[in-house]
Amino acid sequence: MISKIDKNSVRKARHDRSRRHIAGTTERPRLNIYRSLKHIYAQVIDDSVGNTLASASTLDAEVKAKLEGKNKKEAAELVGEAVAARALAKGVTKVVFDRGGYLYTGRVAEVAAGARKAGLDF
Repeated sequence: MISKIDKNSVRKARHDRSRRHIAGTTERPRLNIYRSLKHIYAQVIDDSVGNTLASASTLDAEVKAKLEGKNKKEAAELVGEAVAARALAKGVTKVVFDRGGYLYTGRVAEVAAGARKAGLDF
């Protein structure tokens, strides 16, 4: 019998490997990405304390109002801009980008582009 590879467990293993080297500090928190089939989520996390400083997703009312007629990549850019604006409001200007085990392409790259466009430095 042919066994099917669980892509999410492979992604989680990739994420665990990258997290050995990536950690958010108070001066430079971690911008973490999670994407599902329909939605995308972004959080700015201070790992030294374990606090989420800012977050945004396609389920937020502020972002959801702008999603009409947009595809998933354009929605991901809006999420990046929203999380960057919320992080800047908390005084965070520099972050470490954690792609969550995903390849840096498509929606993950669009979140990064939106966050950079809104003023985050990474």
